[in-house]
Amino acid sequence: MMHERERWQLILSRLKERGIVRVADLVGLTGASVATLRRDLAKLEDSGQLRRVHGGAESVASGQTALTATSFDASQTINAELKRAVACAAADLCEDGDSIILNAGSTTWFMAQCLRGHRMQVLTNSWPIAQELIAHSANRVVLPGGELYREPGIILSPFDEDAIQHFAASKMFMSCYAITPLGVIESDPLIARAEAKLLSRTENLVVVADSSKFEARGNMVVCPLSRVSTVVTDTGAPPQMVDHLRSVGIDVVLADPKQMKVLSAA
Repeated sequence: MMHERERWQLILSRLKERGIVRVADLVGLTGASVATLRRDLAKLEDSGQLRRVHGGAESVASGQTALTATSFDASQTINAELKRAVACAAADLCEDGDSIILNAGSTTWFMAQCLRGHRMQVLTNSWPIAQELIAHSANRVVLPGGELYREPGIILSPFDEDAIQHFAASKMFMSCYAITPLGVIESDPLIARAEAKLLSRTENLVVVADSSKFEARGNMVVCPLSRVSTVVTDTGAPPQMVDHLRSVGIDVVLADPKQMKVLSAA
């Protein structure tokens, strides 16, 4: 059965192509029931990503380009236990005095919670992560300039020259839409571009991805696997993919969500 987030991506993608969609068409596209799709449309309308009309939905007419990213509130609830375990294992790779980058994502937000006792300098393009670190830690927070996309909580700039060009990080921790043999994948070109800009400020990339992220989905390659230093995931990750990552020289850290501790690092 198609996951709620996958249905949302399909709905928003079809809206981007056509400007308007009918519930009847979405039934054939997703295989979901009319009642389920109406709930989906209601949630997407509540998050400002579309406007419901009789029998379907239409694009929101606004000056801000719509992102196909899932809203931050929705992302927080998906595989939360796995994300929290991965996030805590990733936080163990940080030390006081480090300068790090956290991209916008629910797993990196959980990671920010695990950094409350640290004293570091953190660059992030996530408004929720910045709020978490400012309210509950002594970490210094650096934000890029740009426009805040409210629902995913991402700050994006159309300009190549902004505050991040003067930031040097020892590590970047990147959550993602998917990770495959092709590399780190995102679903939206604006998000992919923003992450590539952040990635230019460090040589050490740590991908934080729970085991559900090892599925072939999305179509924007942020970077190839050769750019990745470490992958932090959970014990449910596909063994063949873990073996492949290690075979190409990537350190893999496995976290046990039941014990909330790191099982292995190799």
